[in-house]
Amino acid sequence: MNNSTTNASNASTNYMYLSLEGHVELERYRYVYFFCTLAVYLLIICCNAVVIHVIYLNKSLHEPMYIFIAALLCNALFGASVIYPKLLIDLLSEIRIVSFQACTLQSSLIHLYAAAEFTLLSAMAYDRYVSICKPLQYATIVKMSTVRKLLFCCWFVPSCQIGVGIILTYQLKPCSFKLNRIYCNTAAVVKLSCTDTTAKTSYGMFSFSIAVFPPVIFVIFSYAQIFSVCLKNSKESRRKALQTCFPHLLIFISFTFTSCFEVINNRLEADIPHIVAMIISVENLVIPPLLNPVVYGLKLKTIYNRIRKMFLKQKTHAFTDFQMS
Repeated sequence: MNNSTTNASNASTNYMYLSLEGHVELERYRYVYFFCTLAVYLLIICCNAVVIHVIYLNKSLHEPMYIFIAALLCNALFGASVIYPKLLIDLLSEIRIVSFQACTLQSSLIHLYAAAEFTLLSAMAYDRYVSICKPLQYATIVKMSTVRKLLFCCWFVPSCQIGVGIILTYQLKPCSFKLNRIYCNTAAVVKLSCTDTTAKTSYGMFSFSIAVFPPVIFVIFSYAQIFSVCLKNSKESRRKALQTCFPHLLIFISFTFTSCFEVINNRLEADIPHIVAMIISVENLVIPPLLNPVVYGLKLKTIYNRIRKMFLKQKTHAFTDFQMS
């Protein structure tokens, strides 16, 4: 048994430690991995923060659609912050260990991020559905009080699901302390247990079904109605409607596919090359957080124009200060 696994299995009366063994050729590419990961994390923070900042400062953007966009980007920052700081520390550490309790918490928070992403995307689909299919009733149906209730439910319902999952996972007793991952994943943690995992596995499948299938079905239904209405409208109205829907649809499809890949990866991890499994395991925490602000920042003209105006204003101020000095 290597040193990291030995250290991981040395537990006090309160803590058990797991060794994260998923890194590929870490000793050889340690600093390459570190700077690439740091660059991605900083890019995620900057891109999402810029769009959130623009929405927050411009009162004309304090509308349901843009509030939902800001909430989606805040969720992306939350998801990234759950994994990247610990990952960056591990990349520079000789021994990569984490307590069983902290590992359970991290894996649960990652699931919370994913579940909240689906509920937020379904809430945004509802907003687009009412806006396009019932435009005259939009102001009375999607009020700010309704937006607040939807946002509360988008995080509260997944939190309740994850809370039950945490309790069930804490009851497991691992008999292996080597986690073949670069971060904590619930499915991988459950596999370490030498006790009966039927309750946790069954609840996990139930929780996954509730978190994914209702939002996916609702989004499909909403867009079927939206496309039906768009086909009956004029070409210009159809173009404007689809222009606001395209970013949301693109992000929804992207997140659904990356989530499906991660679920398949958890089931077939032993049958595919380790490096492929590791790439698939991190794509859901790289692609959506980077894609979301880029798509909304470039495809929605209202946001893009304000971002452009903000940077031009900063450039003008910098140039003026330079001339004065």
